[in-house]
Amino acid sequence: MNQKERNKLAEEVLSNPRNQREEVQALQDTIYVIGGKWKLPIINSICNGNRRFREIERSIPGITARMLSRELKDMEANKLLKRTVIPTSPVTVEYSPTDYCYSFGDIILHMIKWGKEHREKLKKS
Repeated sequence: MNQKERNKLAEEVLSNPRNQREEVQALQDTIYVIGGKWKLPIINSICNGNRRFREIERSIPGITARMLSRELKDMEANKLLKRTVIPTSPVTVEYSPTDYCYSFGDIILHMIKWGKEHREKLKKS
């Protein structure tokens, strides 16, 4: 994104005159929903086709079953994931991203891009 595009986006998003309290609240809301160590890797895993608990757990190195369970419940409460119980024997539970989850896909892509560029910058230093 070039400076002209950034300026246009800023005009669309930020109020005039600026309301710092509103901006900080919006940032805190975003961080609350997608912040933390595990939420974005979980979303990435599910969007890459892992739907069942164990598939998600295996795809994310270092996450515990307890933490995954807690994060999945939180993400479902925030309308990012849909939990579907399939009445098989034994019962199967699958998680899928909601349209709302996909609504911040661009943010995730920009974060991945920034992270790659940051790592390269550090390697060069």
